[in-house]
Amino acid sequence: MSGAIKILVVEDDPAIRALLRRTLALEGYQVVEAEDGPQAMERVAEENPDAVVLDVLLPGMDGWLVCREIRRESLVPILMLTALGQEEDEVKGLEVGADDYVVKPFSPRQLLARVKALLRRSQGQGEMVLEYPDLILDGKGRRVIYRGEEVVLAPKEFDLLFFLARHPGQALSRHQLLERIWGWDYDGDERTVDEHIRRIRRKLGEEGRGRLIRTAWGVGYRFDPQGDEG
Repeated sequence: MSGAIKILVVEDDPAIRALLRRTLALEGYQVVEAEDGPQAMERVAEENPDAVVLDVLLPGMDGWLVCREIRRESLVPILMLTALGQEEDEVKGLEVGADDYVVKPFSPRQLLARVKALLRRSQGQGEMVLEYPDLILDGKGRRVIYRGEEVVLAPKEFDLLFFLARHPGQALSRHQLLERIWGWDYDGDERTVDEHIRRIRRKLGEEGRGRLIRTAWGVGYRFDPQGDEG
């Protein structure tokens, strides 16, 4: 893979940082490093990475805050890397804008697969533009125009909305959405989908009626291009 793809590794443990550097460099990625939160923010601004591997327990500024601050300015894919394994920590990571979550200890092969999947999904919408009465989705530019206003979505949120919009009227199960958006080897649970749908709806400013993403009870979700009330 071309070294033009740049990965920022944010990890305060020198041994783990070295492992990450070797794993990614052997695959041909260009690796940029930071060892604390403030340095991570500097690297993001200076280097404009294609993806970020971000530890949670960092000195100076924890990974939750770093992730939140990155999301204010960038849609770069973010993989959270932490020793915390509780479900509430995963939900917190999703709420602050992370795209995936790997718990230590991890295998280099597992981490590399997750990074590749993040990059593939962030680049995978091609030239396609989807147009509906209130919604325009630009796959190449990864832009969302809803009711004449641009809406900024995180990468996973965009991928989820785009995939649903490509299959209007079709009820898609949470399992199908997890497999397509997060990958077949994702080890989280189906509530991840619900959390992302909730965030998309909130960002679109949609309340209980007239939603583009409808709940298909007992199945999952479907995209309703008319946003019909009911």
